[in-house]
Amino acid sequence: MGVQIPVVRPRRLRTTPAVRRLVAETRLHPAELILPLFAREGISTPMPVSSMPGVVQHTRDSLRKAALEAAEAGVGGIMLFGVPAVQDAIGSEGTNPDGILQQAIRDVVAEVGDSVVVMSDLCLDEYTDHGHCGVLAADGSVDNDATLLRYAEMAVVQAEAGVHMVGPSGMMDGQVAVVRAALDQAGHEDVAVLAYTAKYASAFFGPFREAVGSSLRGDRKAYQQDPANSRESLRELELDLAEGADLVMVKPAMAYLDILREVADRSPVPVAAYQVSGEYAMVEAAAAKGWIDRERMIMETLTSIRRAGANQVLTYWAVEVAQKLRLQ
Repeated sequence: MGVQIPVVRPRRLRTTPAVRRLVAETRLHPAELILPLFAREGISTPMPVSSMPGVVQHTRDSLRKAALEAAEAGVGGIMLFGVPAVQDAIGSEGTNPDGILQQAIRDVVAEVGDSVVVMSDLCLDEYTDHGHCGVLAADGSVDNDATLLRYAEMAVVQAEAGVHMVGPSGMMDGQVAVVRAALDQAGHEDVAVLAYTAKYASAFFGPFREAVGSSLRGDRKAYQQDPANSRESLRELELDLAEGADLVMVKPAMAYLDILREVADRSPVPVAAYQVSGEYAMVEAAAAKGWIDRERMIMETLTSIRRAGANQVLTYWAVEVAQKLRLQ
């Protein structure tokens, strides 16, 4: 009689919810989620963003309430964006101590204190009348070094407003070093820098431009990364680390999970990923049509981003997911 060879059955570890939960390799936690919020100047009620169902441009009052809700849900961070009433060629409102973003920072810090990491976007695209992330040269190109001077000013006014972490997102060469030096020289050594290390010139940013009232005509391909390339992300990582980045980021997330994995494998500092407006809008639009299971899709996309190596995820679903996780 021959020896019976046992059948290897990986499915044994998939049989029940309890078994699947026990052996899950990747888990989500509220503290790993960061909620982007938009504060708009000069409005009396929150303004819905039509291309991002469920997302609004906040008044200062509604922003405080949203920040408190996020804190109570256990969300780890809040990333603030300002939408000014006036734009100009150099983005003056970005460095106005009483500009909308600086007001928003003060409001949110007063509301949540140190219970949530309060972060701010450090870029000029929301404030310029041409919609680019920097100051333009005479030929219409973005002047890298002139832009860095503006970023240094922005970093200091945001720190003086009380922010815990700044996020330079314009993809200017040397931005992390300049921001770090400006913060240190102004006595804000404890303000951390979340570097937008690999930010691609992506079609997934479309709805975001509505959210921040961007005036952009054309594109940002001359300074954001080419979606065809991956090696340059690792070069950007090396540079940002050498310049003093405390955290690094890949943006967008879902179409760039390969980049996220490579960055995460090499980074000695925490790695964030931004599940951007277009990723959010696609899921919401398909769910509204009844084509997908919305809740499952949200959890699956976030899990995939974490599985690819993100330690933190910026997502517009941060509060909803955090509340769900706390009930499990």
